[in-house]
Amino acid sequence: MGAMAPLRSYVSGAWQAPGDEGAPLLDAVTGEEVARFAAAADVDRAAALEYGRRVGGPALRELTFHQRAALLKQLALHLREHREELYALSARTGATLADSKIDVDGGIGVLFTYASKGKRELPNDTVYVDGAVEPLSKNGTFVGQHVCTPLRGVAVQINAFNFPVWGPLEKFAPAFLAGMPSLIKPAPQTAYLTARLVELIVESRILPEGALQLLCGEPGDLLDHLTEQDLVAFTGSAATARLLRTHPVIVERAVRFNAEADSLNCSILGPDAEPGTAEFDLYVKQLVAEMTVKAGQKCTAIRRALVPADRIDAVAEAVRERLARVKIGNPANPEVRMGALATLDQREEVRRGLKALTDAAGIVFGDPRRVEVIDADPERGAFLSPVLLRADDPERPEPHEVEAFGPVSTLLPYRDADHAVALADRGRGSLAGSVVSADPEFVRRVVLGAASSHGRLLVLNAEDAKESTGHGSPLPMLVHGGPGRAGGGEEMGGIRGVLHHMQRTAVQADPAMLSAVTGRWVDGAPRNTEDVHPFRKYLEELRVGDTVVAGPRTVTLEDIEHFAEFTGDTFYAHMDEEAAKANPFFGGRVAHGYLVVSFAAGLFVSPEPGPVLANYGLENLRFLAPTFPGDELTVKLTAKQITPREGADYGEVRWDTEVTRQDGVTVAKYDVLTLVAKRPAGKES
Repeated sequence: MGAMAPLRSYVSGAWQAPGDEGAPLLDAVTGEEVARFAAAADVDRAAALEYGRRVGGPALRELTFHQRAALLKQLALHLREHREELYALSARTGATLADSKIDVDGGIGVLFTYASKGKRELPNDTVYVDGAVEPLSKNGTFVGQHVCTPLRGVAVQINAFNFPVWGPLEKFAPAFLAGMPSLIKPAPQTAYLTARLVELIVESRILPEGALQLLCGEPGDLLDHLTEQDLVAFTGSAATARLLRTHPVIVERAVRFNAEADSLNCSILGPDAEPGTAEFDLYVKQLVAEMTVKAGQKCTAIRRALVPADRIDAVAEAVRERLARVKIGNPANPEVRMGALATLDQREEVRRGLKALTDAAGIVFGDPRRVEVIDADPERGAFLSPVLLRADDPERPEPHEVEAFGPVSTLLPYRDADHAVALADRGRGSLAGSVVSADPEFVRRVVLGAASSHGRLLVLNAEDAKESTGHGSPLPMLVHGGPGRAGGGEEMGGIRGVLHHMQRTAVQADPAMLSAVTGRWVDGAPRNTEDVHPFRKYLEELRVGDTVVAGPRTVTLEDIEHFAEFTGDTFYAHMDEEAAKANPFFGGRVAHGYLVVSFAAGLFVSPEPGPVLANYGLENLRFLAPTFPGDELTVKLTAKQITPREGADYGEVRWDTEVTRQDGVTVAKYDVLTLVAKRPAGKES
């Protein structure tokens, strides 16, 4: 039987095979050949980048955030139908089914999350307005606001071997939602799984052409062809991150560079967590899980287990007992709880790290050279026993500097909260840390003390244990990254991850021009007060700036007293003249703020059935001046932002609302949110 065909790249709109046979990629469990990887990969990297900029970028920028979000959801649903195939291929990387679900389902989950966030938190537009309008002049004719638009380059992602599905998708999702095409460069060891993922995506024809490309090969001269509009996201070793970060083109052109590197993450057991407590058991269970899930090949895994000095023997015994029950071997066997490392070379790399660590720590559990496995050959497969170390001198440098990227963790004793923080900081920057404690004072001291050197901190105790996702699980709503050795970057983080792929630009203009640029009405821009009440218009007929002015209505003392009796709000400022006079803000009885808002609604509403379907809330409500008995109120309601909903027969309209007294003073300002129907099919405007 001949050698397998080498993995293809998907570039410039076509699949391309390399010019040589490449090196074999082996099944981590059996040692059999799975695929071949040609490092040189006969691909024109400059042309691939230019194709992304020329074809993928314009196609994405034509779509709104909501349209991109809908495609992400469609892609997630498509990939979910192919999970079993991806699980089976993932098993060849040494992953158990549970490991595979973390990688495969986790990646698909990122797509779902960004699809949801894009629809809920971003406008149905191609521009994102960041922050409020800033007044820049005395009379309001010169204002400023920040807008975010997609970079007009390619998001290049260079990925690690340990998460061949989740890794590409967690970078792709925010880039795509931002409107930026991606080029994926997978790590060789597990590239066959990433390649199949991309095949499934390409075959689906869900994404616009050029939105996603795959380079199955080494980077080569890829970085030489970057421009100021491109972006690089790297996951891997801290040493490689340093090399890439200082690439001459990245430095010269200030290319955005995000690194998510290995780190010596820690977990801290609180002094309150004695043997027999829920927190003690949670700590032990979490430590064992972090050592054995994905065979410890996680950049977020616990490498340093910090415990009170008087608790180290108890923790060591409890972890040793639990590790002894972990079955290792072929992931196809349902008894197996830990599979193999990704490659035999990776196993040797872990052994070298262990050799350096054992200069400072003794082995509590495990043998780096021998392991019992189920349904597999321990030498042909890349199997390794979990290894728990104990360093009685926590000041030794090795545990804080050397990472064995596998099922390895070191127990370290600490004296008090400040000492625990100092030891945590010795990692010189970590992706994730955890504090297992039910003591609020200890937790606060440790979290705030260690926060500057960590990207994420989990507080685990009996209250959140059942729903906690655990120490090592990045979540797309939260940033994934960390300072210092961990790379100094942030991935995902909800909308933060989207904005990383966009340029924030300050626009300075008069209100009318700023409104034209952003598509949102700005105070000082023209208002349209034509005869047709804006509530009588369908969504397509409404224009930003459409306004209704209504009033005045006089507020009487009887109104105030009736409102107080009807609602039960008898606060003294509304009911007691003498007490109200003594209040420095009022000087006399005043109307309820909510009475003002209610009267305003009664003034601007158009009561007949029509396109306005519902009022679903108020935002940014502020009462700026008191309303006294006898004051006359006028309201101005202006269409501020119009957001059609994709696939729905209605959209959302945000109305700027200003309520003023007869002397021109603004007493209340807020946004009214309504749902407005689109014009029914066949109905003319």
